[in-house]
Amino acid sequence: MIGRLKGILVHKQPPWLVVDVNGVGYELEAPMSTFYDLPEIGREVALFTHYAQKEDSVSLYGFLRENERRLFRDVQKVSGIGAKIALAVLSGVSVDEFARLVSSSDVTALTRIPGIGKKTAERMVVELRDRAADLGGGGPLGSPGVPADPQSEATVALQQLGYKPAEATRMVRDAAAPGDDAATIIRKALKSALR
Repeated sequence: MIGRLKGILVHKQPPWLVVDVNGVGYELEAPMSTFYDLPEIGREVALFTHYAQKEDSVSLYGFLRENERRLFRDVQKVSGIGAKIALAVLSGVSVDEFARLVSSSDVTALTRIPGIGKKTAERMVVELRDRAADLGGGGPLGSPGVPADPQSEATVALQQLGYKPAEATRMVRDAAAPGDDAATIIRKALKSALR
């Protein structure tokens, strides 16, 4: 696997760029967040890379920052999302902004990113919320005015999974124990719903 490349930037035309590493030209696809900060052609560049192999193709993606590569990989873990949408996310918002939108469950703002509809945005919130703080690379990312109450978060997440508000509230009330975080409450609520 190729994890990092350092060489001379010989071509850049979004979304493609070519880096010459000791006479071998590596063609990479990169998000606009990386393109904005690339050096001039002919200058040295170091990129974090993600290597992807499918049945009929091999792709290499490049990122100037490690947190961009991490977000690219994490977003693709959400069901129904591939590299194209992951690149759109990085081209549409910064890593910190994406983490803030996910942690505050801002589905409306997420749908403004090209290629992301309401259902996809809801899945992102549900599946990435627990990792939102890690995505930003900093501490807690809860925005001011957003309740950090685990029961409220769990209720919202269950509603986004398709449960009616009253049903989600009842499930959370029955499952929650003192000291539980939102993820634990959701797991316990879903487990008891399957019985």
